[in-house]
Formats: sequence, structure tokens, C-alpha cells
Amino acid sequence: MNKFLSCDWGTSTFRLRLIEAESLTVIEEENSKEGIAETYRLWKQTQKNEDERLSFYLDIILKHIEAIEEKSNNSLNNVPIIISGMASSTIGMVDLPYKNLPFATSGEDLEIFITDASEYVKHTIAIISGVRSEDDVIRGEETKIIGCAVEGNNNEHVYILPGTHPKHIEVKNGQVIGFKTYMTGEFFELLSNKSILAVSIKKGKTLQSEQNIQSFSEGVKESLHSNLLHSSFLVRTNELFKKYSLEENYFYLSGLLIGNELKDITGETRNITIVGNAALNNQYIDALHILGLPGEGAAIASINADAALIKGQNKVYKKVIGI
Repeated sequence: MNKFLSCDWGTSTFRLRLIEAESLTVIEEENSKEGIAETYRLWKQTQKNEDERLSFYLDIILKHIEAIEEKSNNSLNNVPIIISGMASSTIGMVDLPYKNLPFATSGEDLEIFITDASEYVKHTIAIISGVRSEDDVIRGEETKIIGCAVEGNNNEHVYILPGTHPKHIEVKNGQVIGFKTYMTGEFFELLSNKSILAVSIKKGKTLQSEQNIQSFSEGVKESLHSNLLHSSFLVRTNELFKKYSLEENYFYLSGLLIGNELKDITGETRNITIVGNAALNNQYIDALHILGLPGEGAAIASINADAALIKGQNKVYKKVIGI
């Protein structure tokens, strides 16, 4: 396998990348707002039967493959497609069962749906399903963890994936043994745009200024000893009493919510890896330091989430297909 097509199909976005398999570099890329939710809505409007759902979704993928072929001036026939995210959900291409915890960080025991190349779709397709615990689920994050984890490393580790619904994923002895989902990003969106706090906040451009760093730090510290239902209202009084500017208040709220999320792991000494984009990774690392994490003898690392996904897809494909 010299190349593969990496598809990250989320609820609201679609991303397809042509990857050089050995170096895992991105050759070409296509992005759109044709997320799984919108695609499912369009499919339901067609009133086609369930047997035609897969082909409806495949048509969208093939359209983007054609765009990449035009960009690269090459045929991509027989290049395999590896799909992560919501494609395996009840509103996705196929409704796959969740893998029950635990699962191996090698990726060899995940639930995978595979279709061989055909005259219509000239690609082998592998769709990676999600994972469930007794009370939580992940889809897409399991592939990123496989891309991050080092096989043979038996140390306890926690991976933190920031975003709208951040995940804390626990790994021990080469197995993912637990995870928790947090509503941090969604709460921030709701509070900063649709609550009384909206008039006290202005979106900040960067955390680098001394004032923004200070207000972010104060928010993280406040999270340790205050009830969130009370401390979130301090964003309002911060502005009323001119304690912080609107932009500084933006970072205060961010620190408050991230701190509330991360205080779940205070008092523990484990290696921590943040898996996200650069801006969020840096905010989480700053918050961890403020909270005194990860503890003596442990370390913090940072990994780009897109790179982790691509590496994880490559590992899963090699394990399952054997190429």
C-alpha cells in the first residue's frame, strides 16, 4: 500500500486526504460541510430504502475522490479508503456495533466493516467503528489513540482530546481501559453566546498577552475551590466591577471550564498526552501546569490530532487487512 485515502467523517464536517503511506504525509485534501448529520438528512429526503443508504453515502466520497484526482492529475483506482468517525453510527453509512472496552492500542480488535473493490467503487473500504463503556461512547477518538500509543509501553497513561466534547482516555498495559466525555466546549459555546454572560465576553484572539494569561490562570485556579454554577456568574461581575476586559473575561471563562474538566485527574501521577490542535493543546498544557499536573516523575506531551488520526488509520488497516 503506497497510498491510502484517509476519511474523517464527523457529525458536521467531511475531510478526505490522500496520504503517502510510508511517510504519512498529506498529498492532497478535500473538506466540506457534508457531515454525517446533513448527509443523513438528505438521504432521508430521497425516501430511498435502507439497502440504498451505503451507495448514497459512497457517492459523496466518490465525488471528493474525483476532485482529488483532478488536483493530483492521477487516477486513484485501487487506493484503499479508511474511514473514521460518525460513518459507523446509526445515521452513518453503516450501523456498526460498538466495540466493548477494553481494546488494544494496536487496533487489531476494533469493529471494522470492510467492502472489497467493485466495478462501481474501485476501492477497498474499511470503516472503523466506535467503542463503548458501561455509560459512555467514543467514535473517531479510538483511532487517534491508536495513532498516539506506543506498542509495548506498559505504563499508565491518560490521553486528553480537547474539543466540543473532550475525552479523557485511560491506557494501561497496551489496552484502553476507560474513558470519560466532558461537555467543556459545548458549555463554553452556550455560556459565551446564549447566556447572560454573552454581554461580558469578547472572543479573544490569543492567549499570549500577559493579561489574557493572567485571567485564564485565575479561571483555572477558581475551578479548584468553587461550584461552577456560582463561579460562572463571576464572569458577569468581573465585567461589572471592571476586574477584566471583555477579552480577558473570555479567557477567564475558558480557564474556569477547562479547570473544572481537568480537576477530575488532580492528585494522580500519570503521563499525560494532549491530542488536539496547537491552540487548544497549549491551553490545556498551561491549565495542567497551573493545577500541578501530572505530578512528580510524570510528563506531559502534545500531539496533533490530525496526525494521530492518520497514523491510527494506517495502523488499523495494516493490522486488519495485513498490507
